[in-house]
Amino acid sequence: MGKGDRKTAKGKRYNSSYGNARKAVTKAAGTAAAPVVKKTAASKTVAKAPAKKVAKKAAVKE
Repeated sequence: MGKGDRKTAKGKRYNSSYGNARKAVTKAAGTAAAPVVKKTAASKTVAKAPAKKVAKKAAVKE
């Protein structure tokens, strides 16, 4: 019982087939996919916060 056995789920996966040991996943009837929202050119640009400037410390000479 292994990869070549077509009666087991492992064998079905190996042979890329479906049956009683490995049920095929199907979509439920009547369900609609979410609508695709198209992005416009204005929505692609995102305003970024300006870079923070760090003040340099003055060297103290004595």
